[in-house]
Amino acid sequence: MTVSTQGLQLRSVSRRLSEWVELLSSMRFAISLLTVICIASVIGTVVKQNEPFNNYVNQFGPFWADVFAAANLYTVYSAWWFLLILAFLVISTSLCIARNTPKILVDLKAYKENIREQSLKAFPHKAQAELSEAPEAAANRMGQALLGAGWKVKLQSRETPQGMGWMVAAKTGAANKWGYIAAHSAIVLVCVGGLLDGDLMVRAQTWFNGKQIYEGGGMIADVPAQHRLSTSNPTFRGNLLVTEGTASSTAILTQPGGVLLQELPFSVELKKFIVEYYDTGMPRLFASEIVIHDRETGETKEARVEVNHPAFHRGVAIYQSSFDDGGSRVKLKAVPINGHARSFEVEGNIGGSTELSNGDEKLGLEFTSLRVINVENFSATGGGADVRKVDLRESIESRLGAAHKTVTEKTLRNVGPSVTYKLRDAAGQAVEYHNYMLPVELDGQRVYLLGLRDTPQESFRYLRVPADENDSLDGFVRLRAALDDPAMRAEAVRRYAAQSVEPGRADLEQALVASASRALALFAGAERVTAVADAATGVNGANGANGAAGSDPKGGLQAVAAFLQSNVPDAERERAGDVLVRILNGTLFELLQLCREKAGLAPLPRDEPAQRFMTQAVISLSDTFFYPAPMAFQLADFTHVQASVFQVARAPGKTVVYLGCLLLIIGVFAMLYVRERRLWVWLAPAGQGAQAAMALSTNRKTLDADREFDQLKTRLLSR
Repeated sequence: MTVSTQGLQLRSVSRRLSEWVELLSSMRFAISLLTVICIASVIGTVVKQNEPFNNYVNQFGPFWADVFAAANLYTVYSAWWFLLILAFLVISTSLCIARNTPKILVDLKAYKENIREQSLKAFPHKAQAELSEAPEAAANRMGQALLGAGWKVKLQSRETPQGMGWMVAAKTGAANKWGYIAAHSAIVLVCVGGLLDGDLMVRAQTWFNGKQIYEGGGMIADVPAQHRLSTSNPTFRGNLLVTEGTASSTAILTQPGGVLLQELPFSVELKKFIVEYYDTGMPRLFASEIVIHDRETGETKEARVEVNHPAFHRGVAIYQSSFDDGGSRVKLKAVPINGHARSFEVEGNIGGSTELSNGDEKLGLEFTSLRVINVENFSATGGGADVRKVDLRESIESRLGAAHKTVTEKTLRNVGPSVTYKLRDAAGQAVEYHNYMLPVELDGQRVYLLGLRDTPQESFRYLRVPADENDSLDGFVRLRAALDDPAMRAEAVRRYAAQSVEPGRADLEQALVASASRALALFAGAERVTAVADAATGVNGANGANGAAGSDPKGGLQAVAAFLQSNVPDAERERAGDVLVRILNGTLFELLQLCREKAGLAPLPRDEPAQRFMTQAVISLSDTFFYPAPMAFQLADFTHVQASVFQVARAPGKTVVYLGCLLLIIGVFAMLYVRERRLWVWLAPAGQGAQAAMALSTNRKTLDADREFDQLKTRLLSR
């Protein structure tokens, strides 16, 4: 029997209905639906699902974000069209099974022993032989031989003009037909299980049971009843966030445009969240020690939930999904960046915010996240950072960031805690900052990393600030404040000139004082210079790494470069630049010594560590003019509170899907590796013996079929 790819044909109804039923039950329609589901699954894999809409706007742009949202591409697996395709696939495949199964069952019972002798000659595998046995004896012998080889056999006697003839009909490999039924039934079961465990039941309650998606905010306890699903909800999958020392019994189900709240028949109390690490600092275990409190019976049950090791209660599975901050308490110390700000401390909880004000201007400080472990890759790389850039991404990302960015051997190290916060202005615009608590050694110099980015889609750009001999930021902060003090700049210039010029050369000393004062004033931003546009391009030639074309530099090395471009001829610019930079470095070193003297510290020796500190300090001072905030907040202290995110699911379709997967494996194996074969041997009387005609039918032409036919021919006809 050949399985038909055509659909079910109705004869007693209208032609149009018959055509629709034939299409719906045809195999080509089912394959088309499977193709669409595969394409949709690819989209659901490539496009992140259930993300905030603003993320899609930033990724695709406003127009395409709206188009994709209208097509439900951000919630593919719960989209109405995806569920509709699954439903049609269930119907189509079920009709295919209903159409072909009766034919298959009839075919499985039939031996087709009534086949004519002439028909045997049309088979590819055929043979003839003369036997010395009588037809009946030969038929019995062949039947016993085939039965012993695992074939099912039926013998039939027929009257012929020459006497009584015998037909031996045998078959084997019926599992191939059962494989067809099992594979198609598996598709139905998997789709039904997917519909049961999908969003269909939840959607049905919003359509027919008066439930509404909640689009607001606030406390979970204040959400009205029409946004809550009862504990008898047959299927759901949501997230449950529990902070250490607290309990929760309400899961959040993400829906298009909002959420629904799912009441659980129990509450989950988080006693402790556990993270264990490898020697490299990479985490190797996430686990939660919980207590389940049954709301109906009052029963309590302790459990441990790990990744891939869920807990179960009342038919609800509790999976370890992720973890989050549970409202850690942090103390931040403001580090002045522009020299005018003053240091102070502020405290808050992660997820909270506070207001900062200097009287005229207000900023909102939002405590975003705290990470107590930061494992970064410190393998050696050949690249270096452009010393003129505040955007040190190329240098930093070679050591910090995701592990997939490195192609060399990894050197992983925990660099300690970090804090992320946002500063939001009165217009609502925010810049996100990410600062490490401890210094990190990069290129032989210990530096503090102060990161910032304008949008979540960007990578953090890091400002390196050198640590002093006490591994603190105090040395750099004093130097930055001294740079803004005209009196200290003048004294530093005087000391530098006095040390650099021989006694008695007043005219030379006066000229050096003028040059050093001008260079230091330009670097400090006390003297502004207008950048000159390039004659060929019309673009300013003295833009900093983060400066915009056409803008005047505020200070730093960019201001010095703009001054040289405006006042020094091209032929002399390189030599003049070298001289001016040496003067600038010398005066800045004297400025550092002066502020150390003022703080009651010993002078810094002129050794290699001091040289590395000054080299990085000059770059960092230049880059501070591009830092968007007057201060950076350094993590001073924290009290870590962790929270565990569980995925809670009631999935009645899971067993159905497992059964479908088992049937699919069995069915595919049976269809691919089991060959259905049928054998006929017609034994006609011929004198004292019999004339034998044998034919073999198989559903696949293979070398195994040729070999098996030769073996059967030798075994059955060699008499």
